[in-house]
Amino acid sequence: MKAKEVLELTTAEIEQKLAQYKEELFNLRFQKAIGHLENPARLSQVRKNIARCKTVLRERELGIERRKQG
Repeated sequence: MKAKEVLELTTAEIEQKLAQYKEELFNLRFQKAIGHLENPARLSQVRKNIARCKTVLRERELGIERRKQG
């Protein structure tokens, strides 16, 4: 998920996505621990998605507006 896509979601939708990503990260870590992880790159993708969601939520909390580029 790109940052632009996260910005288009409502706060409730972002919180829902964040919960899904956290659950997926837990499952991926579990798979890694038992040696059944098929796509190791997915770990970093999910962590970055979590960071994007948290960043947008924090920006909204502080009232920071992003300018649309492009």
